[in-house]
This record gives sequence, structure tokens and C-alpha cells, in this order.
Amino acid sequence: MSDRRDFLRQAVLSAMGVLLVGCDRISDSDTGPRILESAEGLTRRAQGLVSPASRLAREFSVSDISPVFKANGTTMPTTEPYLALMRDGFRNYRLKVDGLVRRPGAWSCDELRALGERTQITRHDCVEGWSAIGQWTGTPLAALLAAVEPTVSAKYVVFHCFDQWDDEVFYYESIDLEEARHPQTILAYALNGETLPVGNGAPLRLRVERQLGYKHAKYIERIELVENFEDIGDGNGGYWEDNGYEWYAGI
Repeated sequence: MSDRRDFLRQAVLSAMGVLLVGCDRISDSDTGPRILESAEGLTRRAQGLVSPASRLAREFSVSDISPVFKANGTTMPTTEPYLALMRDGFRNYRLKVDGLVRRPGAWSCDELRALGERTQITRHDCVEGWSAIGQWTGTPLAALLAAVEPTVSAKYVVFHCFDQWDDEVFYYESIDLEEARHPQTILAYALNGETLPVGNGAPLRLRVERQLGYKHAKYIERIELVENFEDIGDGNGGYWEDNGYEWYAGI
């Protein structure tokens, strides 16, 4: 079964690598959105064949860790709030959590660690066609959700980020509550046993191991629980989704 999953994963990545222009910029052609939708349909069908909701992504050994874990997309946010936090070594960083929760609040990295910690060695797959294996340590998102107590109306977890992209739009991403509560979905603050580097998303980034790289939001400023995406960005659930990518990116 493991070999079958790996074969399907490689087939999906190969198809998407041909069809997509990469993580950094998406095609503006009229056919682009239809191509992406087709690729997404293939991913969904492959995922459905081999990936029940409880499935764990494959984990690796220390000897499998890649010599370099590529930093792509934004590698240095330029917004003043982020730069101020970075100059202070992120000591004043607080992760805000609000929206459809009973107990909104703000957490330092130390306070997040106190909620629980998980270390996992997993493979990051990008639609550009490259992969890397890294060891991530962070707080299970499920533990944070338990602390804030989502309301019955909450369906999605939205990650608002410090990095600014085209037209002064801030990067954002989202996953559903089922994926958010998966044991391998973590808010990572360490990579390969060291404090998370800025290029890889410091001070805090999402690791959602069963989905492609563009879902792994970096430089998280705030988490918002919502019922839908109508009032966020262009209403599609993420920066790249607003530019043509499909919301579901399972592998």
C-alpha cells in the first residue's frame, strides 16, 4: 500500500508540475484556472483512493533529512511590524487567535510550547516539482484549538501572515477543522533541531503534512476561525487560491 501511495503521489506531482507554473507566480492565461481545476480533481481522486481522513503522512528517519531545506516564496517579509519583531528576536511575538471561538487570545511561542509539542520528520512537496525532508518541531494545532474552543459555526481555520505580496495583499491560507485537528498538523517553531530560520517562516509556520507546499503558511500573524471565506481576500480561501489554485491540495 505504501508503494501504491508513493506511485500516486509522484504521478500527481508530475502532472501538476507540468500544468502549473510554480509556487511563485501563476499563469494569467484564460485556460489556467481550468487546467488547475483539472489537476486538483486528479489530486482529489488519488487522495480518495488511498487516504482516509485518519491517515498519517509518511515520516522518515534522521538519516533521511535533506542537507538543505529550500526556502522559497517570501524569504524576508518587509512589513514594519514583522521587522520590528525580528529585530527583537521575536520576544514580543504573540499569535492572535480569534473569530468563531469562545476563548480568543494571544500566545507567545513559550506559551504555545506549554500546550504540547510534537517533532516529526516529513517530506515537503512543492508544485514546482521539488521535495525536501525536514525535521519539524511545534505545537499541535489541535491543542491550540482545544484551548480556544471553536463554536459550532466554525468550519475553517484561516492563517493570516506578515508577508505582503502583489498589490499590497497579505498572504493567507486556510484548512478545514478536520485537517487542523490531524495529529501531524502543527505550528512549527523549529527546523532540524534549530530555531526556525526567517527564510523558512520564523517565528511560526504551519505544517500540514498531507497537503502541498503552498498550503504551509509561513510568518503567521493571526489565526481566525470562520464559517466561510466570503469576507476574506477574494473569497477562495487563500492567496494562491484567489489567483487560480484550487483550495484542496492533498497528496
